[in-house]
Amino acid sequence: MQLKLLNEEFAVCKLARAEQVPWEAQFVFVGKTDEELSLVCPVESVPMECLQQERGWRCFRVEGPLNFTLVGILSKITGVLAERQIPVFAVSTFDTDYLLVRTDHLCQARKALELAGYTFV
Repeated sequence: MQLKLLNEEFAVCKLARAEQVPWEAQFVFVGKTDEELSLVCPVESVPMECLQQERGWRCFRVEGPLNFTLVGILSKITGVLAERQIPVFAVSTFDTDYLLVRTDHLCQARKALELAGYTFV
């Protein structure tokens, strides 16, 4: 399976209102539940008035599109990283999956994934 390391540094944010989502950013992941509104975006797009934010994330994209019948893609990748005590934050779109790792774990994560047979494009 092929992965791509995106160039941007990302932030994971907690927002108060949907109007704060920076839709003009190239990468925006939004999650809304009855309890919270979360945002993942490049650090330069973080809204000024977010409730909380965690900067310093890098993102691997699983090269897709992935068919919905595929099983265990995230499980296998996160398993490789979990064995090395590397925390992840995962988000998915219709076509593929994205895994964010802290910048200070980036080299270790990439090496672990390469040793597990993943290739980078």
